[in-house]
Amino acid sequence: MRPYAEVIGDPIAQSKSPAIHNFWLEKLGIDAEYRACHVRPEELGEYLAARNADDDWRGCNVTMPHKQAVLPLLDTVSPTAERIGAVNTVVMRDYLLHGDNTDAPGFMEPLGLYETGQTYRFAMLVGTGGAARAIADALQENRWTIISYSRDPAKAEREIGRYIWDKDLICPLEDLARSSHPELIPSDADRIDILVNASAMGMAGYPDLAVDLDGIVEDLIVYDIVTHPLETRLIRQARAKGLRTIDGLAMLIGQAAVAFEKFFGQPAPREHDAELRAILTS
Repeated sequence: MRPYAEVIGDPIAQSKSPAIHNFWLEKLGIDAEYRACHVRPEELGEYLAARNADDDWRGCNVTMPHKQAVLPLLDTVSPTAERIGAVNTVVMRDYLLHGDNTDAPGFMEPLGLYETGQTYRFAMLVGTGGAARAIADALQENRWTIISYSRDPAKAEREIGRYIWDKDLICPLEDLARSSHPELIPSDADRIDILVNASAMGMAGYPDLAVDLDGIVEDLIVYDIVTHPLETRLIRQARAKGLRTIDGLAMLIGQAAVAFEKFFGQPAPREHDAELRAILTS
């Protein structure tokens, strides 16, 4: 048997993780593989016990619906994953299972292309689920002020309220579609603003996210973590206005790179990102 890692979830067939990791393994000439494994909720404990006894297993990425359910089944959890309350990466070391969350650094990675030392950082965050929590944690750790927009502000306060310094910045989703935004202060040269869609809106089978981009600050970065479709209505709308955009593959590849090094002991060969993106979008 060759060393291997995998991604688990229910469902799992749609995952792009095997394509990403196997691309990197081939580029580096590593004799290993990365698989997808369908694990139902009632099978999670049995799955981890079996893999923890397999000397060829290097770990797994964890996707829905297991990111929270896996926590009590692990031996240790990183401070980041503990704060977020969700694990998306499990590695096995000396027959102990260690949980981490690579969504947070994966999300922040592409923003490094745009930050140039601004004093003030404002993020308009849409969503209240596990991805939104990871993103809120990453934003707070990097000194961003977060403004929340969601269909259920009470849920937003429960799930990500600890990351928001003023409860007046927890807003109903429909506020994004307004032409005026009293919750925002005018932008200036020493400030950077982003709008982040961390919800399912815009994903195939879900309604689009309604936003009046004319009413928001002018120099805005629009970041949509949806990957299917990759070019959401929000991304198209932002590009039509000449705004800077970041699509869902940026975060997906970024978080996978952090996990890849944990699994296989070598940095992902990121010089091939353009080729990888072409494969993932073909």
